[in-house]
Amino acid sequence: MTKEAYKKAVEQLNIYAYHYYVLDDPITTDEVYDTLYHEVVAFEAAHPDAIASDSPTQRVGDVVLGTFSKASHRSRMWSLEDLFEYHDLQKWMERVHKQVENVSFYCEPKYDGASLNLIYEHGRLTQAITRGDGNIGEEVTQNAKTIRSIPLKIAYQELIEIRGEVVIFKEEFERINAARLTQGEALFANARNAAAGSLRQLDAKITAQRHLVFLPYGIGVNRLKYTRLDERMDFIYEQGFKKAPMRMTCQTDGEIEAFYNTMKASREDFKMMLDGMVIKVNEIVAQEVLGYTVKSPRWAAAYKFPAVEKITTVNNIVLQVGRTGVVTPVAIVEPTDIDGVVVERATLHNFDEIERKDIRIHDKVIILRSGDVIPKIIKVLLQERPENSIPVMRPTHCPECESELLDEGVLIKCQNLDCRARVVNAIIYFGSKSCLNIEGLGDKIVETLYRHGLVRSVKDLFALRLEQLLVLEGFKEKKSQKLLDAIERSKGCECWRFVNALGIEHIGEVASKALCEHFGLQLMRADKAAIMALDGFGEEMAESVVEFIRVNGETMKELYAIVQPSAPREKTIASDNPFLGKTVVLTGSMSQPRSVIKTMLEGLGAKVSGSVSKKTDYLIFGEDAGSKYDKAVALGVQTMTEDTMRAML
Repeated sequence: MTKEAYKKAVEQLNIYAYHYYVLDDPITTDEVYDTLYHEVVAFEAAHPDAIASDSPTQRVGDVVLGTFSKASHRSRMWSLEDLFEYHDLQKWMERVHKQVENVSFYCEPKYDGASLNLIYEHGRLTQAITRGDGNIGEEVTQNAKTIRSIPLKIAYQELIEIRGEVVIFKEEFERINAARLTQGEALFANARNAAAGSLRQLDAKITAQRHLVFLPYGIGVNRLKYTRLDERMDFIYEQGFKKAPMRMTCQTDGEIEAFYNTMKASREDFKMMLDGMVIKVNEIVAQEVLGYTVKSPRWAAAYKFPAVEKITTVNNIVLQVGRTGVVTPVAIVEPTDIDGVVVERATLHNFDEIERKDIRIHDKVIILRSGDVIPKIIKVLLQERPENSIPVMRPTHCPECESELLDEGVLIKCQNLDCRARVVNAIIYFGSKSCLNIEGLGDKIVETLYRHGLVRSVKDLFALRLEQLLVLEGFKEKKSQKLLDAIERSKGCECWRFVNALGIEHIGEVASKALCEHFGLQLMRADKAAIMALDGFGEEMAESVVEFIRVNGETMKELYAIVQPSAPREKTIASDNPFLGKTVVLTGSMSQPRSVIKTMLEGLGAKVSGSVSKKTDYLIFGEDAGSKYDKAVALGVQTMTEDTMRAML
């Protein structure tokens, strides 16, 4: 085979694969494909320097990783607001139409799988990153390359992020579970778990064997000139991606509802699992006008399919103690199959709910499961209540450490920081990124340390010695020393990180910063009235802080002495400058990441917004400025280049 013949063979194999895996329309036999494939393999063995990046041989998962590395998305992957009924849809559309008029809505299935972000540069797949927290996920590029419906090469040459869902078709899910049953392995609970688990296999060969499918649903960073989402999606499909089984651009809530009902009626006929329909404003400029909340875009929503309800029996009610000490009742129910998932537990949220619904042990109840939501009891069948039903009493002592519980009404809490049930999760949280940020102190490490008796409280972390770690399985000297160094580096952390790490109920990162800015290292002396005087603090938050300090005062003092958190820095007030108090929008490619410029401007006292409006003072633009620039010009907003901005400073 000549080099030219090799290139043509690779091209032909990719055409065969596209018709088979993407179009579901085979144009050749397995025998023809296999014969040509082995000719390509033979050529590549003889000419390893000439292997094409899009050769089908590059999909073979021959990489085994020790762990997945973290990777940042070029733009955030958002969650979606949930709608459950027609009235919710109408309210959502009313909010949309208050800000934008004459818009259409792009509707497509909401796949039940694992979200994945593909990054293409110069037409080649360079990274595949799981959703993670929306900003940072895990890089699974080698595994993604084994998915036949993900092109290794596309015609579009600019940088682009293509977002989609990795799913397992129902037939494949049944095949995998049948094989696992034969091998004595634990079965996957549902197709979504199977897809997520398969995508995150450290051995890419296992991923390759699972026959995953990638279905695109959106775009992140891009330089496309299309003004509508449906045009953008048509473009993505033209690059070789698998099309949505149903999609429609609608104008009114009535059209959306009709399409939703059509999709809902045929949901069982789809090859993949669906849990609803996604609705997005179709016009890109309108999306930018609507902008985002803290968690989700205002221009998109998930219209969920109705939850499935079943009748079962409450066999018992047990108590769980969480990281923050909240005691949560959980119902142990008669195992019940709901939409392919066997449910054995249902959340009861709190004891007020138990009392309100009068839930008792041995009651017949209706449980509801919707998508990923933990099943919950929605109604007791009082007419079928047996004579041996047992009322549930509010606990007064912790089921783990037996210390007295704090009963706040809705919440009942164990305030003992050394409670056995709290220790592992408390230590994991203590070392997490938003707390002391102890690199390498993951869940499994903490569980191992606890299991071997090396940590029984947060304080024990700082007493760990190298010789203790070296006797543990999997703890080599380099790894052990690295962990100890990370623990040592956490000392002297910012005050707010220390307070946040304590895991006080109702007190997160924002509240921890407020407490430290006001009280500094004297927080233990603060009283309820002084805390309630802080902006944003109510009685419940203040009571939680005061009660936590009362119960854990001595432990806090010891941790203060060990960690020695640094006093909060004094706030600096921005000096007078052209951007002080101004609302600024950034768009286009700049000399530095926009996040860096955003931080700089905020330090100057500017408010940096993500969308242009009449209240915008300046739009600062770089290369390839898009619709934000056009809108700013239309609204008469002052625009300037990055160079002009820097000259003004």
